[in-house]
Amino acid sequence: MAETELDRTHAVMEAWAEDGAARLGFYHALADTQLFLLLTAEAAGDDITPQTYDVDGVPHALAFDTEDRLAEFTGAAAPYAAVPGRILAGMLAGAGAGLGLNLGVAPSSILLPPEALGWLHETLGQGGAAEGGARPDALTPPGNVPQPVLTALDAKLARAGGLASHACLAGTRYLGGEAGHLLVFIGAVPRAEAALTRAVSEALTFSGVEAGTLDVGFAAPGSVLAERIERVGLRFDLPQGEAPEPRAAPGSDPEKPPKLR
Repeated sequence: MAETELDRTHAVMEAWAEDGAARLGFYHALADTQLFLLLTAEAAGDDITPQTYDVDGVPHALAFDTEDRLAEFTGAAAPYAAVPGRILAGMLAGAGAGLGLNLGVAPSSILLPPEALGWLHETLGQGGAAEGGARPDALTPPGNVPQPVLTALDAKLARAGGLASHACLAGTRYLGGEAGHLLVFIGAVPRAEAALTRAVSEALTFSGVEAGTLDVGFAAPGSVLAERIERVGLRFDLPQGEAPEPRAAPGSDPEKPPKLR
């Protein structure tokens, strides 16, 4: 079976057990992965009941990062819901439950206690970038941006296909002398601003370094801001194509998470 992103990041975390950045990489992948949550019965509307097993008196739901792995674990057809890892973490932590991930069917097999899921949920909600309302007084080529931040941004934006044409990162100075960095998305599709800002925030959070000030802005193609930042900024091209439409299955729309029963 092909290696998944969770397999890869879990192996790095195991090899570098004392490396905080390696742990962040695994949890970042977990948040971004669509998980297949084993249920006791077919979903009733938006209500789902996870199959759980007690570990030291604590219930743990079971989820897998591919449908094939879920089928290998159950050995037969079984009800499930597809839930983004970021959503599932908050649901289970709120219910005081842990997560058994890929148990017995993958190298990324791991038990995650409620505390770990609660930390992930809280970390995802903290944010790390703000959509700046101030207009930059000057734009310059980006400087002193740590490589882990650039790598995290590149990886995160590569998964935001169809939400914008491209983004440019530049150094900036605002009126009053405050300096920092500005990432501008150019040609963003309608209502994509929140998702793109969240993606940048998470890239900073999980990069494992202090990135300093990074604001997020949006510009139309050919606008004054777009032309200014394109001249000096570092460009990130987003994969093109239509953004996927949310599926009707419970858990497939991050804005409407299913309810645990």
